[in-house]
Amino acid sequence: MLMTINVNNQSKEISENSSVSQLLQQLNQPENGIAVAINQQIITKNNWETQEVLNGDDILIIQATQGG
Repeated sequence: MLMTINVNNQSKEISENSSVSQLLQQLNQPENGIAVAINQQIITKNNWETQEVLNGDDILIIQATQGG
């Protein structure tokens, strides 16, 4: 089954019962140098394997930029 979530203001369909890590894999998003927030709550990388993404969640993936 699929569920619909919002990722960076874009509607995405992903597998139900996905963790943050599984979501990133489904989006082909590298896990290095990013931060993830669900419904405006930052999810620490330590919790990506256990934090479940729920139908209708608003997800923000922030890419760290290299300054110089």
